[in-house]
Amino acid sequence: MDRVNGASAVRFVELFGPIYEHSPWIAQRAYAHRPFVDMEAMLTAMRHELDRATEAEKMALIRAHPELAQRMGVDPTLTSASAAEQASAGLDRLTPEEFATFRALNDAYTAKFGIPFIICVRRSDKDSILNGMRARLENTPEAEQQAALREINKIAALRLADVLARLEQEA
Repeated sequence: MDRVNGASAVRFVELFGPIYEHSPWIAQRAYAHRPFVDMEAMLTAMRHELDRATEAEKMALIRAHPELAQRMGVDPTLTSASAAEQASAGLDRLTPEEFATFRALNDAYTAKFGIPFIICVRRSDKDSILNGMRARLENTPEAEQQAALREINKIAALRLADVLARLEQEA
C-alpha cells in the first residue's frame, strides 16, 4: 500500500480510475481519504464516495456499463476489463439461440428500467446471469438501481484486487 499511498493524484486516478466503469471521479474523490491501511480501506473509501454521489452521478455510472452479451465489435465503449469479464462467463461464445435469449431479456430489462442489466459476471455463469435477469425484471426501478450499485461494487472489488496484484508484481 506504500506505492498506492505515495502516488500522485494523477497517477492514482490513472491506476484506479478504471475500477468503476468510465467513472474516474470515484478514484479522484477517494484519493483524499489516503493513507489506506489495506485494500479493504481503499474499497471502503471508494464505496463511500459512490454512496455520497448525486443521483445523476449514480445513474451515469450505471449507464456507463455495457449491455451483456454484445457481439464482439458491436460496442465500441466496451473496456478491456468488461470484455475479459464477459468472456470469463462465456458471454463471448453464445450460440445463436443463447444470444437471442440474452437479446430479448436485455431489451425487456432496458425497456422497463432504462439502464443496462449489471451483474458481477466473474462470479457468475451464463445460466445464473439469465436467471438473474429474469428474476430482477420483477424488481421496482428503485430496487433495481440499488441492485445494480451492489453489483458494481462487487465488480470494483475484483478490479481493485487485480490492479493491486499487478502493482505488487511490479515491485
